[in-house]
Amino acid sequence: MASVTSATSVPPRAGELTSGLRGFREVQRLAYACAEAVAAQLRPGVTERAAARMQREWLRERGVRDWFHLPFAWFGDRTAFTSFRVPLQFFPTGRELAPGMAFILDMAPVHNGYTADIGYSGCLGLNPVHDRLLADLEAHRELILREVRERRPLREIYADVDRLMVRQGYANRHRAHPFGVIAHKIDRVRQRRWSPTLFGFGTQSLKGLASDALHGHRDGWSPLWSPYRFSGHPPQPGLWAVEPHLGFRGTGAKFEEILVVTDSKDPQESAFWLDDDLPHVRRRQEEKAA
Repeated sequence: MASVTSATSVPPRAGELTSGLRGFREVQRLAYACAEAVAAQLRPGVTERAAARMQREWLRERGVRDWFHLPFAWFGDRTAFTSFRVPLQFFPTGRELAPGMAFILDMAPVHNGYTADIGYSGCLGLNPVHDRLLADLEAHRELILREVRERRPLREIYADVDRLMVRQGYANRHRAHPFGVIAHKIDRVRQRRWSPTLFGFGTQSLKGLASDALHGHRDGWSPLWSPYRFSGHPPQPGLWAVEPHLGFRGTGAKFEEILVVTDSKDPQESAFWLDDDLPHVRRRQEEKAA
């Protein structure tokens, strides 16, 4: 699905999705179910490598054979990407989980040709700083949706997210990502019997992203949502994996989920989060209800 047009767009509260969007929602829910299942098994002494392996095995048992990227896990100050300078530092390490330590599980499975890329933030026990980070992420989810519906240039929305983080007293940690991206475009992936990876990324997905980059460069847009000049264009119709990432004194938290952008003239239909039944959304709803 190279783009989502008004013919397939739906309001965010509509009861039914197109078959294509349902496929993306199903794999996103599968990934979040994996994150919750693995998080429930984490104990002191578990390493990042073990947590990443648990995600891979859980998803493979449920039919996943291809990836946008293999699962990651970050513990402690690595959740804030402390001192990350080169891509190899993102890969899981022997860092062990300890009581009160924050963690992030991040995975991007491809299932039945549909892609998801999710980030799940948790903590082993009590950590008030982490709780506050999770609560303050809600404002970023609202800001991003509102400004995408306003068709603001991606680069300007990125800057507004930055300013909100500063007002909240946090550091922008998605700026540590390659190219400083807060989001990237995702798409359908052709299923193959053999699905190799390269530096942790699925080659089929990398080809799709490269194709989008090539076509986008020709037409004046980029599949990467960054603070740089190449993202100085309005949101391109399609599916975007969005991940605002807050950091505070060695603790980081983020969510990552799919944002649907269409070319509809109706603001409500022009952009919407694919699914509101996700752990970080339910957590905030439960807190408000309480």
